[in-house]
Amino acid sequence: MSLNDISSPSGSCFRLLDGPALWPAQAHTPTVVGRQLVIDGGVGSYVFTNDGRRLFDGTAGLWHANIGHSNPELAEAAFAQMKRLETYHIFGRFTNDKALALGERLAEISPIDRSKVILNSGGSDAVEVACKLARRHWQREGRAGKKVILSREFAYHGLHAYGTSIAGLDFNREGYGTDSLVPETARVSFNDPQHVAAVVADVGPENIAAIVTEPVQGTGGVNPPAPGYLEAIQRICRENDILLLLDEVITGFGRLGTMFAAERYGIEPDLVVFAKGVTSGYAPLGGVLVSPRVWEPFYVDSAVTPVFRHGATYAGHATAAAVALRHLEILERDQLVPRVKELEIVLRTEFDKLAQRQAAVTDARVAGLLGGISLADHLKAEQVCDDLIELGYIARALRGNTIQVSPPFIISDQELTLFVTAIEQAITERENR
Repeated sequence: MSLNDISSPSGSCFRLLDGPALWPAQAHTPTVVGRQLVIDGGVGSYVFTNDGRRLFDGTAGLWHANIGHSNPELAEAAFAQMKRLETYHIFGRFTNDKALALGERLAEISPIDRSKVILNSGGSDAVEVACKLARRHWQREGRAGKKVILSREFAYHGLHAYGTSIAGLDFNREGYGTDSLVPETARVSFNDPQHVAAVVADVGPENIAAIVTEPVQGTGGVNPPAPGYLEAIQRICRENDILLLLDEVITGFGRLGTMFAAERYGIEPDLVVFAKGVTSGYAPLGGVLVSPRVWEPFYVDSAVTPVFRHGATYAGHATAAAVALRHLEILERDQLVPRVKELEIVLRTEFDKLAQRQAAVTDARVAGLLGGISLADHLKAEQVCDDLIELGYIARALRGNTIQVSPPFIISDQELTLFVTAIEQAITERENR
C-alpha cells in the first residue's frame, strides 16, 4: 500500500489524495472523502442524490431551506431579474431598485423601529460588519476604550475573522497561533446571567462595545435561552451602556414562529444580523438591521460626519434581492410563520414521547421548528445520523452529542411525526447492536 492509499471507515481502500478537487467544508477530510453524498436535486422537503436516493431534509440544508427546495416562484423571480439586470453595485451614489425595495421591506418587518439595513452576501459577512460597526460606533462617540466584544460559551457566529474570534466553540478558534484573531474578545456563560454580569464588571463596561448572542444557539447544540436569560442580558447592556447584538442568522424569518426571535422573547436589540432565511437559501444574502442610536450619527449633514467603510461587490445584489422579496411574499401569503407555531406543538409532543420511551435520550429541546436531541455518551449522534441516512432522513450531529432537527416550514404534521419516529428507530437499532 502506498502513502496515498488510506483505509476508509468501512475497511475498503481508496485513493484519498487523488479524490475530488473540491475541499469539503467543516470536515475531517480523511473520514469524509469517499463517503460524500452528492445532492443533485430537490423538491419540497426532499432532496435526491446522484445514486438515486430520496432523503427527507430534516435540517433544511444548513437551517435555511425554510420553504423547501426548487420552488418555481423563486426560480422565476431570479430569471426575470437576470433578464432585466443581474445586478449593479450600491457603492457611493449608485444603487439598484431591488436593493432599495428590499431595504424598505426589511425595515417594515424589522424588530428595530426605524432601522436602516446593511446588505451583504451572508451570515459570516454580516457578523463581520456588525462587530466592526459596534466598535466604530463607540470610536465615533469618543469612547475609544470600548472595543471588547463579548460572546457566549458554545456560540457560533460564522468563520470570518470576527466570527472565528468570538466563537464559543473552542475548536473553531484553535490552530491560528492566537486565542483570538481579533484580540479584544471574551466569552460569557451561555445560560448564567450572573456570570455575564461578573465578566462585564471584570472587563469593565468602559471597555466593552457589544454583547453578541444567538437567541437560540444553533451549532452549539440547539440551546434555547434559559428563562429570563435574554432579558437579563438586555438589562446588563442597558445598565452598562453596551450594544446588544442579536445573531438571527438561523432564527430570523420565522424559524421560531415569529418573524424574528427578538419578538418571541421581547428583546429590543441595537443590531440584528440576518441571512439564511431571508431567501430560504435560494440566493446568497445577509445583512444587518441597525438601530437609530447607531445609524443616525452617520447620516447627519455635517462636515464632521464620518463614513462607515462597509461594502462588498455583491452587497445589495439585485437578483438576490429580487429572490428575497418574492420569498417574503410567499412567507406572508402562505402563512408559513404562523404555521411554525402549529408545528412547534407537534414537535414538542413527539420529542416528549421520544424522551419518555428512550433512556438514551438525555434531553430534548424545542423552540419553534428547531429542536435538539441530546444522547447519552455511549450512543454517538454521528452514528445515529449515519443510520438515519439509510432510513431516508437527513439529520446532523452537533456539539453536546446532539441531533439537530430543523425541517422546512412546508412539512405536514405526519411528515414531522414520521421524522421523529425514524430518529427513534435509528436510536433503537443502534442500541441493540
